[in-house]
Amino acid sequence: MSLVRVHNFSISLDGFGAGEPQTEDTPMGHAGHRLHEWMTATHAWQHTGGSRGVDNLYTQDTDTGIGAEIMGAGKYGYPGWHDDADWTGWWGSNPPFHTPVFVLTHHPRPPLEMDGGTTFHFIDAAPAEALAAAREAAGDADVRIGGGATVIRDFMAAGLIDYLHAVVVPIVLGHGSRLWDGLEGQEADYQIESICSPSGVTHLTFTRRGL
Repeated sequence: MSLVRVHNFSISLDGFGAGEPQTEDTPMGHAGHRLHEWMTATHAWQHTGGSRGVDNLYTQDTDTGIGAEIMGAGKYGYPGWHDDADWTGWWGSNPPFHTPVFVLTHHPRPPLEMDGGTTFHFIDAAPAEALAAAREAAGDADVRIGGGATVIRDFMAAGLIDYLHAVVVPIVLGHGSRLWDGLEGQEADYQIESICSPSGVTHLTFTRRGL
């Protein structure tokens, strides 16, 4: 069976994966771009120039073998986007996913086909149901859980994540959307490795035991 993976999910030292409040102009709230500066500085992100060390290795592995993505409503858009018929996400006409993307929302709407092979499917579904739909769309390829923190937390609590790559960024946000709440003891199910980068971030990988 295909794997369920999380890649490059950045969190602060106090465990927040996004700041607040989220608006159309501030998709990451008061965190701004600080959680992702390590990634945007890599060669894999910039294509010309950029760092080529451990951060780059993790960044370039993000899309390998991915056949579908699941994301939360807050990753797709700002609060209230479902009332805006013209809203098509943060990424312009050619989003970077190039696969079917399942957006978890309490306001389903018809699928939205974009340039480059991305089609957004808007579904109101529990984690297991959403994963079944994504796996069917992905075929033999893996499914990526794209975030935000609440979605990753729900899938992990349900025992559905096989591989989680979290990046601890040395900033303190104080408030926002926290990743680890309610996941006490989950580490027992995973082999955990950590790698410190010269950029100052720490890469944590959780690989389900027995894979």
